[in-house]
Amino acid sequence: MDLRVRGDRVEEIGVGLALTDARVVEGGGGGLLPGLHDHHLHLLAMGAALRSVACGPPEVGDLVGLGRALAGAGGRGWVRGNGYHESVAGVLDRGVLDALVPDRPVRIQHRSGALWMLNSRALQEVSGALDESADVERGADGVPNGRLWRYDARLRAALPDDPPDLGAVGARLAGYGITGVTDATPDLDDSAIALLSDAHRTGLVPQRITLLGAATGQPLEAGFGVGPRKILLRDHDLPGYDELAAAIVHSHREGRAIAVHCVTRESLLLTLAILQDVGSIPGDRIEHAGVVPADVTETMADLGIPVITQPGFLWHRGDDYARDVAPDDLPCLYPHATLLHAGIPVALSSDAPYGPTDPWTVMRAAVHRTTRTGRTLGPADRVPPATALAGYLSAPDSPGGEPRRLVPGTPADLCLLHVPLRQALHELDSHLVRSVMIAGRFVAEDLPATDTTTR
Repeated sequence: MDLRVRGDRVEEIGVGLALTDARVVEGGGGGLLPGLHDHHLHLLAMGAALRSVACGPPEVGDLVGLGRALAGAGGRGWVRGNGYHESVAGVLDRGVLDALVPDRPVRIQHRSGALWMLNSRALQEVSGALDESADVERGADGVPNGRLWRYDARLRAALPDDPPDLGAVGARLAGYGITGVTDATPDLDDSAIALLSDAHRTGLVPQRITLLGAATGQPLEAGFGVGPRKILLRDHDLPGYDELAAAIVHSHREGRAIAVHCVTRESLLLTLAILQDVGSIPGDRIEHAGVVPADVTETMADLGIPVITQPGFLWHRGDDYARDVAPDDLPCLYPHATLLHAGIPVALSSDAPYGPTDPWTVMRAAVHRTTRTGRTLGPADRVPPATALAGYLSAPDSPGGEPRRLVPGTPADLCLLHVPLRQALHELDSHLVRSVMIAGRFVAEDLPATDTTTR
């Protein structure tokens, strides 16, 4: 088949289309797909992570390794680490970090994204941003111990200006075939939206962007959309029924759907109970659904709520899950086939930088459900490769809906592969992506093909 693009749209598809004076790109039998859409990630955090020290497995395995990694950070000012997990060296607080790096301010993000851990120098630098809430952990003496929960926005305001590397983020996403993203960061302030807008306007992040954290009615530039309102449930401190119900009702009355962060069994059950009582509206969605008991899938299907899941975590963290997750929850981790069989729409995403960004890695995880060491988690929830790919092809306003198709009149957001689709589905490797177009303009072109290992 031939496909003709005019402007930012697909104009015509057929066999033997007449040549014009336009540029001709020979596909060579490679598959041509609509560009992939990652339905849940965090652009600013991704940019910051590229400038961070890896502090968790597999790069770091113990306290000595953590100290070595932090000591190797370049520059003189702040040291930013990410990806920490307690399997490395237990609970981190200011005392542990002071022993490792006493002379520079250090802040390390837990791999969940929910917790920052600071040494004493860092606490001194941001002392004006520390409040009296329970989000600031304190020792028996009442002094902050360096552990700050859900403190991103408050911490950002007190830190030196160090814009994240969004250009590298946009290029990496394009190289994977991603032409659109849904940023799931909650409560984005004006400065964060300005950073994203500038990056999109200048082409650093060429992808179409849907924001869950923008305020209702907030004016946005071309290339942006406002999605459902993100409601972040703190798994260590869940809100009461009335508080969460009021937030959902308020959003619905504004005509805006909600996207509720549900990692644990408890957070999911609380959310479903409320939605059964107050009702759901089109666009409501569940983020993560990290643990889904089998007896609630019928309720989820009745509510008609899609799930945005991240099977990449099974590969990235699965060995930790096998060791740490409660036995009752282990068979219920990040279900996929189970949800589809119950009639629940499912979209795939990365949750980058907290999970693997590469969508082809995520697809492989959905197909195989194996950990880094080869252990299988939830084999009954494996899905065929075409189903995994479909999880990245649904529209941002209909996650888990029908895969987008290339037909005349649709946006010219294209992903050209080096190989036919059948082979790509067999290998599921990002190195098979050859060229990527957004709105009729190439953003990645003639990427090299490399040998891949058959999986």
